[in-house]
Amino acid sequence: MSLQRSLVIVIALLFAAPFAPSRAADKATLLLNWYLYAEHAPFFLGMERGYFEKEGIDLDIRQGRGSVPTVQAVAAGTATFGYADLASVLKAADKGAPVVVVGVLLQKSPMAFISLAEKNIREPQDLRGKSLALTPGDSLSQILPLVLSKVGMKESDMTIIAGDNRAKLNAVINGQADAMLGYSMDQNLRITAATHKPVTTLPFADYGVNLASSSIVAAKDTTDKHGDLVARFMRAATHAVTDAEKDPAAAVDAMLKVSPKAGLRDDLIEGLKLTIPLYHTDATKGQPPFRASRADVKASVDLLAQSATISRASAARMDDFISFRFLPN
Repeated sequence: MSLQRSLVIVIALLFAAPFAPSRAADKATLLLNWYLYAEHAPFFLGMERGYFEKEGIDLDIRQGRGSVPTVQAVAAGTATFGYADLASVLKAADKGAPVVVVGVLLQKSPMAFISLAEKNIREPQDLRGKSLALTPGDSLSQILPLVLSKVGMKESDMTIIAGDNRAKLNAVINGQADAMLGYSMDQNLRITAATHKPVTTLPFADYGVNLASSSIVAAKDTTDKHGDLVARFMRAATHAVTDAEKDPAAAVDAMLKVSPKAGLRDDLIEGLKLTIPLYHTDATKGQPPFRASRADVKASVDLLAQSATISRASAARMDDFISFRFLPN
């Protein structure tokens, strides 16, 4: 057989052979901690810019109904990843839930006392004899005694009004409560928007209680068996958050394209601008997002143990519940 004929046959066979199909993208869900608000916008920017797709992930972002249900869904395997506060994750892990924190986005605490400025609450001590709206059992209420102890107060110094997130917000807006426990980049903006009045925000961190907050959580089974997926997800998420730091408006616009009713654009942009400074502490300034310092994490874990949110035995083995090995270098 001539060389020319051999080449013709080889070429014909190449074209006749079916091309190997490309690998299908891994389907994954990210269950958020609540209804959409500014803090969630970076994930939608990552979707819009194709960062998750480039990592071979077909991502579905779903709204949540609180950090506790989000962690439960991840532990049960009905969500691949969750976005939830660190306290809720570690509290679940303390009770045996097979979950692992794989990245901490909010490394400074957004927890705060929030009130209308006209109430003249300029420091926590001004709450003596006044009413405070809170949600029993949530992270804020569990940390409250620690903050009060720092300023020489206790809960009995105030009238406590119990309610869910919407109820406590409405209590402040309608004047039924003098102040509420909330987050410094969300509820304060909602109160201002509803009342058109100035708001005072007193962050817990200003009084010696800084607790790392919103984190990415995955099931231990996922981290053990599908570590590559976790690493790819965190790579895309890191890229998305880095972009959002540079262009908050683009992140908000990406979220509004998916969910136009998420909020007013200007309010969401302002909320994200208030959130971005919480991404880093002094120890992680200049580093990529999600990688908290060990000292900061330990301080948060110790606070949770002091407040009896988790046991001291669990606090001593925090490496079982928190791992940054999937983060990009």
